[in-house]
Amino acid sequence: MSLTLYSVSDGPPSLAVRQCLKALNLDYKLINVDFGLGEHMTEEYAKKNPQKEIPVLDDRGFYLGESNAILQYLADKYGQDDKLYPKDLQTRAIVNHRLCFNLSTYYRYISEHVMAPIFFAYSRTPLSLKKVYIALDNFNTYLQRTGTKYAATDNITIADFQLVTATMCLEAINFDFSSYKAVSKWYDTYKKEYPDLWAIVEGGMKEIAEFEKNPPDLSHMDHPIHPVRKN
Repeated sequence: MSLTLYSVSDGPPSLAVRQCLKALNLDYKLINVDFGLGEHMTEEYAKKNPQKEIPVLDDRGFYLGESNAILQYLADKYGQDDKLYPKDLQTRAIVNHRLCFNLSTYYRYISEHVMAPIFFAYSRTPLSLKKVYIALDNFNTYLQRTGTKYAATDNITIADFQLVTATMCLEAINFDFSSYKAVSKWYDTYKKEYPDLWAIVEGGMKEIAEFEKNPPDLSHMDHPIHPVRKN
């Protein structure tokens, strides 16, 4: 077994990579990094990823962070064809765009509204809600304009793995996005056509939903960026 993934069980970027590994039918060792205990903040973990972020892929001693880069690497190296990451330049550019859009806008805004207030001392505000609506409207427009079944083509690509896990965060807190018809159709289609991949996402969603009801106590954590909620 040459691949090892350092992952957090409810982390959308980690879940995106796990979907890719499943879609490529790759055997790998899954190591759960305990976010609550701050295992990713240690100097030992920093040897694998100086950013101290999760996930990290280890391919025979080749360490790679950043989930987008991991997805691209896995699809290029291990893909039996190019459906997950098309080689046609314009189609690949759309996939890359969706990955960038998720990072810069879609997951960013959703995470700021959903995830940050669960785990750290942030609040959901009218502004954070407005940003979620902007992100949903953008994605809805992209889907309408391409007219494709999935985010970039009529087949799933690595971009769908990221976008699905971001959208899952909304479902975890019972956020109603049904008015965004193209997004809702895309999301429901993914669940129906890829139940084995959705099962990976659903596991993380259930954890987030539970944390929404009972936020974890991270008061012991000395986080370098996020304000820790003092319980």
